[in-house]
Amino acid sequence: MLVTFTTNAYADITMFGNVALSMLKMMGQSGTVPSAILAADVPAALSRLRAAVDAEESPLPVESKGDDEPTVSISHRAMPLIDLLAAAAKSGADVMWK
Repeated sequence: MLVTFTTNAYADITMFGNVALSMLKMMGQSGTVPSAILAADVPAALSRLRAAVDAEESPLPVESKGDDEPTVSISHRAMPLIDLLAAAAKSGADVMWK
């Protein structure tokens, strides 16, 4: 499953479902797909996501076919979504995902 985040203030971001659901929960959302955050709630969601990423120490494993695959940290995976949320907060735009 893929989840695409959209807002009028930034380019769409598409993530693997398991990563997107993890990010949604870090943002304080239920994990329901599709759904949305109203513009007034975006700054709080962004703050929660940043705090959760800062607190996270272990990387999420990359889905791989072997043991020699690298891992990608949650901070790297979250960066595009953080940028999207920051742009939405600055522009006062809603954020949706499907």
